[in-house]
Amino acid sequence: MSDPERLHRIKYMIQQRKCVPIEDFMSELEISKATFKRDLEYLRSRSKADIEYDRFLGGYKFKEGSDINKIELTGIWFSEKEATALVLMQHLLSSLDQGGLIGPHIEPLTAIIDGILGQSETTAKELRKRIKVLGMGSRKNSMDNFSEIGAALLKRNRLVIEYYAKGKDENTQREISPQRLIYYRENWYLDAYCHMREGLRSFAVDGIRSAVLTNTKAQDVSDKECQEHFAESYGIFSGKATQRAKLRFTPEHARWVSGENWHGQQVGSFDKEGYFNLEFDYNQDPELVMDILKHGSGVEVIGPANLKTRVKAELKKALDKYQ
Repeated sequence: MSDPERLHRIKYMIQQRKCVPIEDFMSELEISKATFKRDLEYLRSRSKADIEYDRFLGGYKFKEGSDINKIELTGIWFSEKEATALVLMQHLLSSLDQGGLIGPHIEPLTAIIDGILGQSETTAKELRKRIKVLGMGSRKNSMDNFSEIGAALLKRNRLVIEYYAKGKDENTQREISPQRLIYYRENWYLDAYCHMREGLRSFAVDGIRSAVLTNTKAQDVSDKECQEHFAESYGIFSGKATQRAKLRFTPEHARWVSGENWHGQQVGSFDKEGYFNLEFDYNQDPELVMDILKHGSGVEVIGPANLKTRVKAELKKALDKYQ
């Protein structure tokens, strides 16, 4: 156990149990009496912790009236509420990582948090048991490739990748300049400048079969240009918006859709009959068509005509399978 972690444990043991015998510190922290005395002196003199020995209770406690929520410790300090929030944040992050990409890197943080909070009835482990995150549609990614991508983003160097495009069922080798990682609908995507296509592209990380970090500096693309290229279109499908979708949801479906974010610049409104009208700009429509089909008879495509035709054709093909 590191010195900072041990100091946190001492602080939280006293905070949770009110009064702690020196034998408990020595046993649970696996330290000598001399080490505890040294830590105690550090907490008192450097961290402004008002800790005293109570002869009647036979242990160490905080002086009555002392502010224990913001004792300054090495590196970081937390109040009880802040520590709880940290546990929830860490657990949610690891739960969302269904592909196992960042989990191994979070484990050391988990151990530190558990060490800080100790083993009382409201420990971090107990909190995690009470939270369940259900991930749907996540895909398995390569940890090796993810690490290379992260290194390229930090060092601002180019990557040479072998990429499998599921839509075209083809493999290509490309040199790319990574710009940013996106976590979208349970999966990871890499926005990058593709030197083969000479333009911005979005790559599904699970489609990157191999990635090699080069010594060539990446070509930087401004945040404004990335935002204009990727954010104006619908979902992860990139490209400057060229069409405007107009959808009309039934009152029943409107109860859910009116609170959903389909697009960063969407415009929504209810009409007198309780229907919800939703409008937004987009470029490519495959993902949009899938989202529309999820609502079945609960939505009508008002425009544009080509989107309406696409949805109608998909519904007809689905119906034909049941005839």
